[in-house]
Amino acid sequence: MEPDTSDLQRFVVAQAGTYETALSELRSGRKQTHWIWFVLPQLKALGRSQLASFYGISGREEAAAYLRHPLLGPRLVECVSTINQHAGKTAESMLGSVDALKLHSCLTLFGAVAPDIAEFNLALERFYSGQRCERTLALLAAEDQ
Repeated sequence: MEPDTSDLQRFVVAQAGTYETALSELRSGRKQTHWIWFVLPQLKALGRSQLASFYGISGREEAAAYLRHPLLGPRLVECVSTINQHAGKTAESMLGSVDALKLHSCLTLFGAVAPDIAEFNLALERFYSGQRCERTLALLAAEDQ
């Protein structure tokens, strides 16, 4: 069943039992459990698994709504801020290679939607040499046409 893309409750429900664990793992600099899809979401079109599809962000509008959400927005910024505290590490060493790609997509998406939130661009600079995820940018550009 396809989720209602305006229904951010799917993220709230998923994070209810895992957010503190995710934040603790990010603080330690080493992800060990499975929460990336609903804590650091990316565009739905990038996902290949059922979870990635279910928790994928439909586009700019839903990403902006995610950031405006009173629980999800602050949590996303908190997670990215926590990641930024590990300037001496790589995204791959903290998250593993596959989830480092997902983080790159997440940062690119939310950085494009909210360029005024410094944490996203700082993480892109620190962990991806300032490069944005090309696939995310292409999908956003296609949405704008």
